[in-house]
Amino acid sequence: MNKHRLGYFSFLLVIALALAVPALAQDQDVNKDTNKTAQSDTPHKSHVASGQKQKIKGVIVKREADSFTLRDMSGVDTTVTLTNSTKVEEKKGNPFRGSKKYATTQLLRGLNVEVEGRGDSSGTLVAEKIKVAETDLKVAQTVESRVTPVEGRVGEAENRLTQSEQNAQRLSGQIEELNAVSNAARGGAKAAQETADTAIAGVNTTNERITNIVAGLDEYEPSKTITVNFKVGSAFLSPEAKTALDEIATQAKTEKGYVIEVDGFASSEGGENLNRMLSQRRSEAVVRYLAENHMIPLRRIIMPFGYGAAQPVADNSTSAGRQQNRRVEVKILSNRGLTTTAPESITKPKTSDPNNPSATPPNP
Repeated sequence: MNKHRLGYFSFLLVIALALAVPALAQDQDVNKDTNKTAQSDTPHKSHVASGQKQKIKGVIVKREADSFTLRDMSGVDTTVTLTNSTKVEEKKGNPFRGSKKYATTQLLRGLNVEVEGRGDSSGTLVAEKIKVAETDLKVAQTVESRVTPVEGRVGEAENRLTQSEQNAQRLSGQIEELNAVSNAARGGAKAAQETADTAIAGVNTTNERITNIVAGLDEYEPSKTITVNFKVGSAFLSPEAKTALDEIATQAKTEKGYVIEVDGFASSEGGENLNRMLSQRRSEAVVRYLAENHMIPLRRIIMPFGYGAAQPVADNSTSAGRQQNRRVEVKILSNRGLTTTAPESITKPKTSDPNNPSATPPNP
């Protein structure tokens, strides 16, 4: 009988252990998954050992004067230091020509790069060679030319918002003083209330103005458009074209929050690829003239583009029509948020003195 009981209890103990082991393993798996999730949500910054040679591919997410932060496909950030000996060259696909060389100043945010270098004592990667695809560089330059003006306009809007808040505080103090003067001089609160209502309306108008500025930061409208024409197969600027570009450059310098759009076109003469390259050369000639002769910042110029024989403005079957289609269109686009007409100044408070209709409360 004792042997049977001992065997029965041994059987129960084995069953209990068999059930406990999977449950324990499941709890451990849940804990591991939780730890992995917590670790994946935490940003990770790599530390390169001193003297260690390393090659990293990724995108530039932050740019400093002599360094940048590179983020790889797994989300790990690496600080890359630039030196005078750092080489930046094209990651070319054609093995029969040499690689283009670039300056370190062309390493922009959003650019995909491949970095080779060694770690230093601070754990950063000192770049020896950086490779960049030409197409990626053009995309990054286009993004930078659009983002930088918008960032500047946002800063201007923030400054204006701060000034408006300060003006609102000053107006609030003036309202209190006007209330005291009106009550003491006229013995009533009616004139002071009217003054306060007028001042509050002015503050509301200012706030609406700020709202319109912020809403229109990314909206542009053309303020001036010119067209310069070219000879057959040529991308050289004529004296007339240079004169027209001088005028539009002079006007652009008086604008606030502007960008310049440059589009090149060609007539139907020649092949499709030839016309595309020719129209691109024409648009680039205009950009070079504006930058070199009038110091127009490149960040103010939208990346020029050649449309070839597309979008003709005249009939290509005639000589006069083809001459009109060999052109570059240049537009000044002004930011609507920064060029909106300012609201009228706050009106003077009304008088409540029946004996002297022209009287107004004294200025504080």
